[in-house]
Amino acid sequence: MDKHHNHLLLQHHQHLHHHQKLSLAKSSRQSCSEWIFRDVPSDITIEVNGGNFALHKFPLVSRSGRIRRIVAEHRDSDISKVELLNLPGGAETFELAAKFCYGINFEITSSNVAQLLCVSDYLEMTEEYSKDNLASRTEEYLDSIVCKSLEMCVQVLKQSENLLPLADELNIVTRCIDAIASKACAEQIASSFSRLEYSSSGRLHMSKQAKGNDGGGGDWWIEDLSVLRIDLYQRVMNAMKCRGVRPESIGASLLSYAERQLTKTGHQEHEQAVVETIVALLPVEKLVVPISFLFGLLRRAVMLDASVSCRLDLERRIGSQLDMATLDDLLIPSFRHAGDTLFEIDTVHRILVNFSQQGGDDSEDEESVFECGDDSSPHTPSQSAMFKVAKLVDSYLAEIAPDANLDLPKFLLIAEALPLHARTLHDGLYRAIDLYLKAHQGLSDSDKKKLSKLIDFQKLSQEAGAHAAQNERLPLQSIVQVLYFEQLKLRSSLCTSYSDEETKPKQQQHQSWRINSGALSAAMSPKDNYASLRRENRELKLELARLRMRLNDLEKEHICMKRDMQRSHSRKFMSSFSKKMGKLSFFGGHHSSSRGSSSPSKQSFRTDSKAMERTCASMD
Repeated sequence: MDKHHNHLLLQHHQHLHHHQKLSLAKSSRQSCSEWIFRDVPSDITIEVNGGNFALHKFPLVSRSGRIRRIVAEHRDSDISKVELLNLPGGAETFELAAKFCYGINFEITSSNVAQLLCVSDYLEMTEEYSKDNLASRTEEYLDSIVCKSLEMCVQVLKQSENLLPLADELNIVTRCIDAIASKACAEQIASSFSRLEYSSSGRLHMSKQAKGNDGGGGDWWIEDLSVLRIDLYQRVMNAMKCRGVRPESIGASLLSYAERQLTKTGHQEHEQAVVETIVALLPVEKLVVPISFLFGLLRRAVMLDASVSCRLDLERRIGSQLDMATLDDLLIPSFRHAGDTLFEIDTVHRILVNFSQQGGDDSEDEESVFECGDDSSPHTPSQSAMFKVAKLVDSYLAEIAPDANLDLPKFLLIAEALPLHARTLHDGLYRAIDLYLKAHQGLSDSDKKKLSKLIDFQKLSQEAGAHAAQNERLPLQSIVQVLYFEQLKLRSSLCTSYSDEETKPKQQQHQSWRINSGALSAAMSPKDNYASLRRENRELKLELARLRMRLNDLEKEHICMKRDMQRSHSRKFMSSFSKKMGKLSFFGGHHSSSRGSSSPSKQSFRTDSKAMERTCASMD
């Protein structure tokens, strides 16, 4: 036997220059013996995936326990053909294994080591049958070469995707994943040490430049991992988390992976698995990924009908940093049946609830978006964050208001999602409500009242107040309130102007102007009530116009007085000053009653703030 073996090896070396690489068979009848000994007749044919290899028993049985056992079992029948079913790596990998049996040299690389490990296990090419067999040679290459290189580990994992579960059973996947995680962590630690510096006080700290770098150093692997299949990528990320790789690096990798995988034209099941896995892998720390990325994932989750837990997790994360969002972020299209709203209203509402009710566990974190002040609860967002979100919500309401399918309850749901103190100015809310009234002209009076009650007319700017005073889409009671508060603002402006010049007569400090209340009572009929409101509305508009004219006159007189004061300080000027102030006074009964068209009626009542509140309550 040994003599025959030596003869074969001698012939192998003599004919080595004739050997060529095997081309895979395209049909079961095509011969695959270009590289074997041409002058030694084959005595066994191995069929793998439809391809035939005309080989010799001796080189195969000397290395492969599986083939030795098959040949031994058919010794009596002198078997000449063997079919190897489900051989890992297919015909191409079997060719390499056969070459190894024949002693033909080939290179083990990161592109074939996983296949060779699996085929050596399948063919039982272990030390039990031959020293330095294929299994031990490939194991040595994996441990000493591949696991020292993060890039090569990624390549082996990529090759292992089609070799599962055998690649897992042989510990190929686990060894590569552990090596990747360890290498990435070690590189980050080394990079962090290189960025340490001493402050002026002698304390060691991380340089500001290093803090500003999202991933820090040693994160070149982020792009490489994007080629992995989602199940193996998930295992790599979990291993990195356990090893202590920075959350910022994990987030950057997730973003890179999503961009690569979700831009492909793939099956819905694949994309859904990618989205749900990425969301599950997101670090618990805030600000490690942009909020626009979270919204992008949420859009995909809505479109792909991802799991409820996935969507709720995204909504919670977005709610915790909603003050960083933009209007475009919030406009999530609805992918449901026709007749529904254009945008995801319920999703945005849940985000707003999350924002308003967010926990304060990390309120002491320097990077937290919740900067709690002395008077704020650790379980509520900061005042500045609340103001930003309020503006965002008002813009969102204005955007969705023209949607004909948006019913009033859903509009109110968004408008009332934030607490009352969130808005310091109600201009945005007023604009959104006005747009809704324009697009839904069939609303009942009660529905219009529900909308108008959302507006605090005292918090309208002068421009918005002037618009509301002329807005016939608003209920009449609301217009009356607008006009009333507009007059209060003008009164306040006039009083402030007098106070600045210290020219306000003392006898007028405790007087107020009068308007006709319409004497509303429960005994009034609806027709009389409406007529009274219309009459009061007209009188309020006249009074408002009069006050504005007086404010303009006062401002002009102030300019003249300042000019005169600069020119002269004589008694003549002071006398002129007193006369001018007497003419400008409008709080006294004599001057106001001289204007017949605008004087209050004899049935008017004093309208301080409490009286007005009672009037508004009776209107409702």
